[in-house]
Amino acid sequence: MTARMIWTVTVLLLATGLAGAAAPDADKAEKAVKDELEKLKAGGRVRVTPIKDKAVEKVLPDHAFVAVLYPQYPVGVLPPEPLKATNVAVVDADGKVKILSESKDLANFIKGAIKPAKDEDAQKDVARAYARLAQEFHQDGFYKFELMDDSTKVSDAKEGKKATAKVVAMQGGNGTVSVELTFDEGGKLAKASDTDDLKPGPRPICQATKLLDPDPIVRKMAEQDLLIMGRAARDYLDEQRAKATPELQQAIDRLWQRIVEREPR
Repeated sequence: MTARMIWTVTVLLLATGLAGAAAPDADKAEKAVKDELEKLKAGGRVRVTPIKDKAVEKVLPDHAFVAVLYPQYPVGVLPPEPLKATNVAVVDADGKVKILSESKDLANFIKGAIKPAKDEDAQKDVARAYARLAQEFHQDGFYKFELMDDSTKVSDAKEGKKATAKVVAMQGGNGTVSVELTFDEGGKLAKASDTDDLKPGPRPICQATKLLDPDPIVRKMAEQDLLIMGRAARDYLDEQRAKATPELQQAIDRLWQRIVEREPR
């Protein structure tokens, strides 16, 4: 085979995705995680949500990530061991699932999964990706986070470089989740950590049952809490609606319509 033929075959392989295994798409990754949870007898009241993020896909193209959340409101769900209330599942190109249940698990995984980040742009990308994944360990189903990209910086460290990134709670409360990563002189990730100063907003307790309360102040407070929670309150409202009287069902429907009008997709 001539050099030209080899080059042509290589281009074709790259173009068709045959030169290397790719991460499963979101639907396949979600199904793989749900199947794994069934094997672990860890299904039931759990939220399984694919994580779609450009920085994550760029830094870790061979893996798909899925958030696994056991709701703690209005009644906490006790996740089966070794899972926690918040988890991040990793799905590789073969569909194999690994569940990370703590921030330190994520740090250890990332260290072994990424290529050395040899310049500041690459180190910033890793920090952005890490911030996106680490925020899931601070999520309770009601926060909506957004990357503060002007806080993504790289500075000199004692032995290499330090990269920082931060996400801010735009809904569900106030505060931030910050990450700090240390790279050695060769660009290899040596350390990674995350911290938060989050202050949660209203969470579902019994607000839906108070929408018809005879006291207008109680009704108003219940409505305000649910409007603040927004679409994140959908599961709670559905659960309450299923066991409500027809009159309360109508009140819940009216409240949900207000949420939809305030938060169109």
